[in-house]
Amino acid sequence: MPDIKLLDCTLRDGGYVNSWNWGFAAAKDIIASLTRAGTDIVEVGFLRNVDGYNPDVTVCNTIEELNRLLPAHTGSTMYSGMAMRSNYDIAKLSPYEGHGIEMLRITAHDYDIREGMDFAREVKARGYKLSINPINIMGYADKDLLWILDQVNEIHPYQFSIVDTFGSMRRRDLERIVSLVDHNLAPDIRVGLHLHENMALSFCLAQEFLDKHLGRDTTVDGSLMGMGRIPGNLPIELIADYMNETLGCHYDIDEMMDAIQDHIAPLKGETAWGYTPAYFLSARYNLHRDYAEHYLDKGDLTNRDINHILAGFDRSKATAYDKDYADRLYREYQNRAIDDTAALDTLRTAFGGKTVLVLAPGASLAEEAGRSAVAAAKADCIVSANFCPEFCQPDYAFFTNSKRFEKLDLAALPCPVVLTSNLRPLPQGALAVNYDRLAAPDVQNASLGSNSVLMLLRLLRLCGAKAVLLAGADGYKPGTPAYADSLLHAHTGRGAAFNTAMAGAIKACGLDVTFITPSEYAK
Repeated sequence: MPDIKLLDCTLRDGGYVNSWNWGFAAAKDIIASLTRAGTDIVEVGFLRNVDGYNPDVTVCNTIEELNRLLPAHTGSTMYSGMAMRSNYDIAKLSPYEGHGIEMLRITAHDYDIREGMDFAREVKARGYKLSINPINIMGYADKDLLWILDQVNEIHPYQFSIVDTFGSMRRRDLERIVSLVDHNLAPDIRVGLHLHENMALSFCLAQEFLDKHLGRDTTVDGSLMGMGRIPGNLPIELIADYMNETLGCHYDIDEMMDAIQDHIAPLKGETAWGYTPAYFLSARYNLHRDYAEHYLDKGDLTNRDINHILAGFDRSKATAYDKDYADRLYREYQNRAIDDTAALDTLRTAFGGKTVLVLAPGASLAEEAGRSAVAAAKADCIVSANFCPEFCQPDYAFFTNSKRFEKLDLAALPCPVVLTSNLRPLPQGALAVNYDRLAAPDVQNASLGSNSVLMLLRLLRLCGAKAVLLAGADGYKPGTPAYADSLLHAHTGRGAAFNTAMAGAIKACGLDVTFITPSEYAK
């Protein structure tokens, strides 16, 4: 009967969530729990070129360092590590000595797959059970995959893994790829399956794979609670329970549940993983997930916007994340040019030579002190940025953010709106200004380029405003709300560095700006 194994990759793939900083004792406890659960293979971490040895981190220079994590009583469990050809010096790898980590899984991208095969040969020559895991198998045409399988047959590793790196695999893709692999891979080479959760299909696809009952040995990867590089992996406890029920396996689910409760669930409270729409969109186009993260971090794009940008990607940019390319597409998408001559003439009349009170949506404007400061301000006109306050009536409401604009009932607003050209659809007769006039993509901190307050200050300078009184531009401070409206997106990664960059950008805007409410940008 073919042998079916279950591999846990929590400490390796899950480490993307916590930078692999598990703590030495916690990592050992997780491995021991998975060993007691009867997990067939436990992957204990990465081999990488790193500076020094940190016992709390499951990324190491040598196999000996990773071996320190292994329990005294290993039962029938095999232990594994992973190395990527492009970031590990094979000269650091000691030969296998009959104990400790027995299997090494090696990875390579499509652009260095040939070098990856040479790397694989080196690993096998050192006596390890070898698993070849090409990154993003969905990115290969059939003819290229057949070339890989020819190379694999020549090297003859212990295992070849089907790795759905970008989570873009559907059932028909699984059928095609498994059939191609099964019919062209030497029959004594094990086939593994590693899935991601972009489309919430990992458990379904894993069941489909197991139900095929291939006439060869197979392995399915999972991680505790699906922990892994966001959006995560196949939850090992789910597939273990399925294998117990349908294949007569005897994995101890209680041990897995204990490890989840003690070590994994607390981490999910800090950094959530699992299905989210943006990662579905990156999977839909079989793109590196960093593109979805990049556009989510912009904070001013709807999922619809992200979908439209990703749909236009050059396929040559799909596998390796290219931040400059992603930013260029973002700017092109946002800057849908219009004729804004008439709008600027109107706004020069409205703002020219005047002191303008600018209201940002910070939490200080939810407090009486902040509202009193606004009421006492001596300004010629008031403009709000990406919101319209209820406690006073501005002369204009300025919007750059499609996520906020699409929630507006324009007919209910008490004042005219000024819009940037990235917003769609632009209402007829709206005062619209080209986005590219006001964005500043070349600033050191790219997120400042599309900051609504800075864009409004640039507009006021363009229109000849004399001075600005600034309220509600609070900045980001740990433990305090960033916005008056709790439903507004909070940029959890922003802190002191962002505040400093914002302060510099406000000073450099070319206007006399006075803060009338407390602000981290004024320090």
